[in-house]
Amino acid sequence: MITFLGTGLLGANFTRALLNKGEKVQVWNRSAEKAKALELYGAKAFDNVIDAVRGANRIHLTLSDDQAVDEVLEKASPGLDPGAIIIDHTTTSSPGAARRSAYWKKKGYSYIHAPVFMGPPNALEGTGVMLVSGDQRVVKLLEPELSRMTGKLLNLGEQPEKAASIKLLGNLFHISLTGGIADLITLAASLNIPTSELGTLLELLNPAVVAQGRLRKITSNTFDQPSWELSMARKDARLMIEQASSTNQSLMVAPAVAKKMDAWLAKGHAKDDWTIISKDPDA
Repeated sequence: MITFLGTGLLGANFTRALLNKGEKVQVWNRSAEKAKALELYGAKAFDNVIDAVRGANRIHLTLSDDQAVDEVLEKASPGLDPGAIIIDHTTTSSPGAARRSAYWKKKGYSYIHAPVFMGPPNALEGTGVMLVSGDQRVVKLLEPELSRMTGKLLNLGEQPEKAASIKLLGNLFHISLTGGIADLITLAASLNIPTSELGTLLELLNPAVVAQGRLRKITSNTFDQPSWELSMARKDARLMIEQASSTNQSLMVAPAVAKKMDAWLAKGHAKDDWTIISKDPDA
């Protein structure tokens, strides 16, 4: 028996996918109507989280944050069967995942963190990426079942918080990328460049290759070998900010980057490679 705690968009579609594969699934959600809606697909909904976990050997969680996970698991704990495995798909803090792994192990249960790079359609279709880390004896036991839930399962090893750490890094990339794209759209509008032409620009720039190059440059610490001098990059940032301002628009990412550039310029690094801004000027 499988239990899903948290049946929002992601949890609901994970549940539906498991039901489509012939699994028996019990569900619970703080908003009871979301859990009850899944009875249409064959799930058994419970109003009480203790009842929802009874008889389940796998308890999956798709909740909001560390606090929600801790609160729900504590409330559910009287109903947990001996040896039950807790699989948490929630995006949480790295220390929180490590702490929960140790805490529930002392209580006789396995807590495995398995966050995902998946949206609701991926959960229903079994596509996207799922990360997992922790006790490898338990992970290896779960791998066949977790693999059925996703397009790619990435086992990150024994460290219980590793999956949480990599998930946060991935989400930081998404947030940073979205901020950059938002600035791109804003500046394009200021320059009367149709948004439709930005796709062609991105194909030309090949962001994946550029990102790998930036990573190599920053980690090499070879800032005294510039390909784009900081003073020139700062001039271009000024042009971007001024252009947007001229049409009463503002950029989100560029001003913050320009501020970091100014800090390095003040320390006399005008001729260094602009990627020096990745470091702390006061360190």
